[in-house]
Amino acid sequence: MAESNFVDYVRIHCKSGSGGAGSAHMRREKFVAFGGPDGGDGGRGGHIILEGNEQMWTLLHLKFRKHIKAGNGDPGGKQRSSGADGEDIVLEVPLGTIARDVETGELLFEITKHGERKILAEGGRGGLGNDHFKSATNQAPRYAQPGEDGVEGWKTLELKVLADVGLVGFPSSGKSTLLSVVSAAKPKIAEYHFTTLVPNLGIVGHREQRSFVMADIPGIIEGAHEGKGLGLRFLRHIERNSMLLFMVPADSKDHLQEYKILLNELEKYNPELLDKQRFLGISKADMLDEELMKEISAELGEIPHLFFSSVSGKNIQQLKDKIWEILNN
Repeated sequence: MAESNFVDYVRIHCKSGSGGAGSAHMRREKFVAFGGPDGGDGGRGGHIILEGNEQMWTLLHLKFRKHIKAGNGDPGGKQRSSGADGEDIVLEVPLGTIARDVETGELLFEITKHGERKILAEGGRGGLGNDHFKSATNQAPRYAQPGEDGVEGWKTLELKVLADVGLVGFPSSGKSTLLSVVSAAKPKIAEYHFTTLVPNLGIVGHREQRSFVMADIPGIIEGAHEGKGLGLRFLRHIERNSMLLFMVPADSKDHLQEYKILLNELEKYNPELLDKQRFLGISKADMLDEELMKEISAELGEIPHLFFSSVSGKNIQQLKDKIWEILNN
């Protein structure tokens, strides 16, 4: 997921199609006396529809497509023939996409399944032809319904990455390195803060051809819920993870305090995040000897944790086993 190609928020102007007018046609044939009304109905205006696509990971394709307009319905014809419906516009989006109305801020819906379709802007109904209005007392109505106008307005699409495991930690805690080791993902890795500027996803292979999806969320810092650093922008991606793997590096000055800060940032952003299953990984454990690991374990107390090293491979398989156990608990 290249940094320049990852877009998780777009604002688009939608205009659905207007319905076609009903026909007020009167039947006129040489050998049919008093033919009467035979006007058909107008066609429905085109919808603007969102469709989930599990092969997509970004909203980039909509970044420069600001105005979306569906087709209008055709008017009705004679002999009760209905007009054609307007052309629908189907926009494919990644799973985890949320649609909101810009003016009201109302959450409209979210797309969570492959092939799932939901209408973002509904087309106007077609008008009824005059055939619908005939009666015993009005046998030759010369009027029909006009079609309804389509709807128009600004919508926002917001992507929340769907993954089984979300990696949560301060910058340079080893999240990207772990993802690169356990999956085929190739995140940017460097020795400076905020190397990762977008979420990275990887499929982690497990025993007996099983697998799960892991997401590397850009580093959170203290105060992220107030907009500091990059955390505020990407905290929402954590909401769609089944479990959270907290990562604290072995060379941290205070492992317990760092873990508590991360928990506090999640709680301030959305208290419901603390209801998720979570596990603590102490990364870069190749820097520690047995005595230091015992001291850190004593410091962490009853918090479930595991020491591992992405560089040396220490306990990587055990970490995957633990994640799989939690996901299937």
